[in-house]
Amino acid sequence: MHDHAPVPQGLADLRERGVAVVPHGVRLSLGGAEPVEPQRVTHLASVAERLGAPLVSEHIAFVRADGVEAGHLLPLPRSREAVDVVVANVARTRAELSVPIALEPIAAIFDWPDDELTEAEFLTEILERTDALLLLDIANVYANARNRGNDPVALLDALPLERIAYCHVAGGSEAGGIYHDTHTHAVPAPVLELITELCGRRRPPALLLERDGAYPPADDLRAELDAIAAASGYPVVT
Repeated sequence: MHDHAPVPQGLADLRERGVAVVPHGVRLSLGGAEPVEPQRVTHLASVAERLGAPLVSEHIAFVRADGVEAGHLLPLPRSREAVDVVVANVARTRAELSVPIALEPIAAIFDWPDDELTEAEFLTEILERTDALLLLDIANVYANARNRGNDPVALLDALPLERIAYCHVAGGSEAGGIYHDTHTHAVPAPVLELITELCGRRRPPALLLERDGAYPPADDLRAELDAIAAASGYPVVT
């Protein structure tokens, strides 16, 4: 959405229905070695204001280096130097925002060899030093634990759940021995089970299904949403 373009009709309809619309960034590159680009931050702040958004969100990742665009959300080395970089870029971003920011840990298909911190330690330090909220993607928790051969419930328990603003839920698939967070497959049973684990530990947060393509028939999509609601303990609307 351009700064001076009209709000898309679909978003306007959602707002008229009282649905909160949260701008979700993918290109700030908060983990990039170069400072975030001011025009991108200004744009995000403008969109949030025009939509009356209660908050904005972005990823703990980098997407460009030395002017080269990766086209993907890339994982950071979990080092103290990387923590400092993210903290500085979040501070630059928050200086222009009139609403809070929530940070999302990504699904990473590899780890850097110079990691110094666990994922939970890395995330907790960033959130504490920035005073940002957590956008927790339950599917990413499952993907990262599965790809590392770890227990997803143990990772969940190590995360600062008290900082959750809301949660993403998505489907994925395995290829070449790696589980990919595709957003084009149905939410698998282990992710639904993680939702139940999460909601047994704290008040159920808002849950958002991410589906970016290969959309199923409406009845299948409704059943998937009902399964998410049932896993969280929310009443299923019929």
